[in-house]
Amino acid sequence: MVCRPIPQMDSLVIFDNQFVRELPGDPSQDPRPRQVLGSFYSRVQPVSPSHPSRLAVSKEVAELLDMEPAFVDSESFVLAFSGHTLLQGMEPFAMCYGGHQFGHWAGQLGDGRAINLGEVINARGERWMLQLKGAGPTPYSRHADGFAVLRSSVREFLCSEAMHHLGVPTTRALSLIATGDWVVRDMFYDGRPRREPGAIVCRVAPTFVRFGNFEIFAARNDIDHLRRLIEYVIRTDFPELGVPTPDAMGQWFEDICRRTAIMIVHWMRVGFVHGVMNTDNMSILGQTIDYGPYGWLEDYDPSWTPNTTDAEGRRYCYGQQPQIAYWNLGQLANAIHPVLQNEHWIQRGMEAYVQELQYQWNASMASKMGLANWRDEDSELLDGLLEFLRSAEIDMTWFYRLLATYPVQPDSESPASGGGSDPRTHFHYAFYRPDDELDAAIPRLSDWLLRYQRRVQEDGTPDLVRLQQMNCVNPKYVLRNYLAQQAIDAAEQGDPKEIERLLDVLRLPYDDQPHNERYAQKRPEWARHRPGCSMLSCSS
Repeated sequence: MVCRPIPQMDSLVIFDNQFVRELPGDPSQDPRPRQVLGSFYSRVQPVSPSHPSRLAVSKEVAELLDMEPAFVDSESFVLAFSGHTLLQGMEPFAMCYGGHQFGHWAGQLGDGRAINLGEVINARGERWMLQLKGAGPTPYSRHADGFAVLRSSVREFLCSEAMHHLGVPTTRALSLIATGDWVVRDMFYDGRPRREPGAIVCRVAPTFVRFGNFEIFAARNDIDHLRRLIEYVIRTDFPELGVPTPDAMGQWFEDICRRTAIMIVHWMRVGFVHGVMNTDNMSILGQTIDYGPYGWLEDYDPSWTPNTTDAEGRRYCYGQQPQIAYWNLGQLANAIHPVLQNEHWIQRGMEAYVQELQYQWNASMASKMGLANWRDEDSELLDGLLEFLRSAEIDMTWFYRLLATYPVQPDSESPASGGGSDPRTHFHYAFYRPDDELDAAIPRLSDWLLRYQRRVQEDGTPDLVRLQQMNCVNPKYVLRNYLAQQAIDAAEQGDPKEIERLLDVLRLPYDDQPHNERYAQKRPEWARHRPGCSMLSCSS
């Protein structure tokens, strides 16, 4: 059963579906999986769920879209953002794109599990695309059914909003709605599929165009459509560049490179691992997109990946993310080259990525360590710290929060966390190893702290000021996998309230929340290898 239209709600701004209005779509209405040629999208209809029910809503995103609280609380909202019905002005479609997956060209991919409802413009003149993930099949679904399960939908909803509140460039999430239907998934690809409850996330972004949108036309040597897409994106999403002349196209590519570098450094700053950095999962706006098997570093391990599919090669592990982003930008450069045809601008953009990445990395790490500014000689101090964190199995999030309270200046008034200047006591909670294995680690930590103290003392920053500055960039609350899994477990048992409670905590990730200390706890030992709490598959 497909959805049916309902009248336009006064609380939602009028749809202005520029993407489908200005770009040619698939002339065929055939919903079956197939190759779609010469088109930017295919018109589709969401599948109406049997018993949709609200699980969670982001009030900030609703406000961003100028939705009245009465509408958000209404049954009409649930029907509209579960795919059950359409608001007046919605024109559902699925995008056509390709991509490189794990370093190999995969051909046509497209929105196999996502259906764009349309674009709205809010009172501030901002354009937002609304997209349902898990609302049914499209011509790009290949061998899949187009639906999504509760566990992956909870993770996507929470992480989209958590990343925003951390200050990381990201797509947003408006709502999480249960479908009342079952979806069959083989979570571990071990030949043992099971039925799981279904759910739908409404994702929100200025655009969902990604690197793969350009790659598919380049791969098919469809230069006319490639040029048309580039010009459309510059006019719509990069209007500050003006008319899409050849020079504007070059500046556009450079801008994408810089935005991508900024996004990657933010990932590294908070310990986020995307898990599946295929080119079809890279936004042209430098926003985090497509939350699948992601994770946060617990103990600092640059080789860690949350993706079971990547367990052997670890292509998308934490430490490889800057290099993979550069590689992905290279594939975008190859795709747009037939139109750009200017090696200077390509080279300039790639160099801009490297320069911006290094600048942002230095500034970010100086802030994380509480340094007034970055000096070239600080590289040695940072390298020593990261090597120690790696070898000693220390929780990254907790270490930096404890470092902020470690007394450095003479006669410090810093509110040390109980242990004063004794490293073993002060940093004890950040270690995952048992006490009898810390004897070799503590002297190394003490040596590093002496160098750190001298460096901070050169800045002359009072400890209390340093504490405040460090706590603005080093979060206390992140979406650890075990926290997300606990919310999923509760929701699968019929109690979705933990999703909202967790979202409330993640709205203030840098603040001390005494009544929410349990959400700041490092990974418990029971979660070290538990499915959903350590590594995850792409199955959703």
